[in-house]
Amino acid sequence: MKVLAFAASSSTTSINKRLVTYATTLMASAEIEILDLNDYELPLFSEDKEKVLGKPKLAQDFLDSIAASDALIVSFAEHNGSYSAAYKNLFDWCSRINPKVFQNKPMVLLSTSPGARGGAGVLALAENSAPFFSGDVKASYSLPSFYENFDLEGSCVNNEDIKVLMQSAIDKLK
Repeated sequence: MKVLAFAASSSTTSINKRLVTYATTLMASAEIEILDLNDYELPLFSEDKEKVLGKPKLAQDFLDSIAASDALIVSFAEHNGSYSAAYKNLFDWCSRINPKVFQNKPMVLLSTSPGARGGAGVLALAENSAPFFSGDVKASYSLPSFYENFDLEGSCVNNEDIKVLMQSAIDKLK
């Protein structure tokens, strides 16, 4: 199984990238590809820009990576209760090329934040919208209080109950 994973964040110190990277370690015997949204930076989407640029290669490359995978794991950063601007912009460009952005791939959606809600607002938004863009959401999990529940040095969850919940979510991709 080939799994494509990414954090919906452009931060070079993204805690969501750390979480999604950890989540991929829970996929025994899977081929993993982890993307960095910074490799897909595009101008701010608008119809005017689309008329000039057409279908940007970076957006098509991102869609091609999804197409080449068997499953997706995405961890969403929450910015003011919604998606990060970097993710939303890339998603908007991609949806103009193929409205079925997620291409019927099974998905596990994650989120985390330093706070007790763990990005639950953006996770709910992603869960509700993914099916409209041909995402087959198998499971989701919001990791609360990232710095209390994640070992930065070991790059892993340090709370046994959370480990079980995350493994259960990831196992839904199998």
